[in-house]
Amino acid sequence: MEFFTQFIDWANGILWTYVLVAMLICCAVWFTIRCKFVQVTMLRDLPVMFRNCTRPDDDEDEHISSFQAFAISIASRVGTGNLAGVAVAITLGGPGAVFWMWLIAFLGASSAFVESTLAQLYKIRGESSFIGGPAYYMSIGLKKPWMGAIFSVLLILTFGFAFNSLQSNTICQAFEEAFSIPPSYMGTVLTVLTLAIIFGGIQSIARVSSIIVPFMALGYILLALVVIVMNITEIPHVLSLIISHAFGWEQGLAGGLGAAIQQGIRRGLYSNEAGMGSAPNVAATADVSHPVKQGKVQAISVFSDTLIICSCTAFIILVAGIPEGCDASGIKLTQIALCQQIGPWGNIAVAIAIFFFAYSSVLGNYYYGEANVQYLSKKPWVLTLYRIIVAAMVLFGSIASLSTVWNLADLFMGLMTICNLIAIVLLGKYAFRLLEDYRAQKRQGIKDPVFTKDKMPDIADDLQCW
Repeated sequence: MEFFTQFIDWANGILWTYVLVAMLICCAVWFTIRCKFVQVTMLRDLPVMFRNCTRPDDDEDEHISSFQAFAISIASRVGTGNLAGVAVAITLGGPGAVFWMWLIAFLGASSAFVESTLAQLYKIRGESSFIGGPAYYMSIGLKKPWMGAIFSVLLILTFGFAFNSLQSNTICQAFEEAFSIPPSYMGTVLTVLTLAIIFGGIQSIARVSSIIVPFMALGYILLALVVIVMNITEIPHVLSLIISHAFGWEQGLAGGLGAAIQQGIRRGLYSNEAGMGSAPNVAATADVSHPVKQGKVQAISVFSDTLIICSCTAFIILVAGIPEGCDASGIKLTQIALCQQIGPWGNIAVAIAIFFFAYSSVLGNYYYGEANVQYLSKKPWVLTLYRIIVAAMVLFGSIASLSTVWNLADLFMGLMTICNLIAIVLLGKYAFRLLEDYRAQKRQGIKDPVFTKDKMPDIADDLQCW
């Protein structure tokens, strides 16, 4: 077992220190340039982003709306990575890791745009909603079903099983700290709640997520704003601390700069998932009139996750003045920092926040796995078995020590990200053409651009839903 653990640590070190950092940054920069900074230009569409998205010839009640797809992707993105993951990044990489989280989110928004636009382009019709994602654009677009199968297995292991164990573990730790509730009790409650929702399918998950997500995000942002206002004079110092540790000579000579970059990108990816290939699974379910619309919506979710919510946690921790080298880490560090600001209520506030954040992530993670289970097999019993295993992993996570699971999750996440990045680089030209078509219609004064497959006759036979 010790050899296995050491091997996983070594593999993660090689993967994240050399391979993924380079691939993520290079792909994000390339997509940003080719899409002409779509993550900036899309901001002018914000007022109408979720309106007039549905195709007029479809029955809206039978499909997932653009906002519901956005809510599910935010539900998965906004979880332990925002509260515990940021604390881990600061503990291991210093305050400078926050800057690199910001940078990878800004650049990565273009990767999120491309992968989600491709998911829309190559989606297929399911029984109650559209289905799609990396496995489908690898199979249909690249004509490589074996690649889609490998990706599907990696995603199911990462999101359906490992990440859901981590979410459950974090919830139970927070509730034990705040309310002294035994993890086994809390784990049982979580398992029952999870089963109740996931057996309702994507429609049930969409309804619950569209209620939970706005409530949890706005509540946590307001709490962070209170802390910031209470420490408004410290904000310039905190910003200076983040920038100086991101580029400082002292950190570079001490080897801390590399740790800041690695942890910032690693935890940033875990939080915002840009380029990982997870969010496209739900982006494909949305009923929109042009693939670019959902691509932009999913890019916005990267901003919402990292530039807003992760920043909230970072500022709460850094204004608290917790010294580097503090023994606490993860969710407990966030709780300690908040307690310093608002008293004992901090433990309770974080526990409630992490419940909504992490539980919504369980639902989002589950659906990512479901879409890929359906890619691998259409047999109903396979999906039922997957649901039961997900519930079992939620229960397992509540009572287990998960250091090895964390490392395995990082390894699987890294491998699926490499697989997805290769696919979207090869298929990216179609996303660029779609974006140009969307912008051309906008220049012609068309307020609600519409795409039909006759605009891409070279791949029209592959496009089932346009």
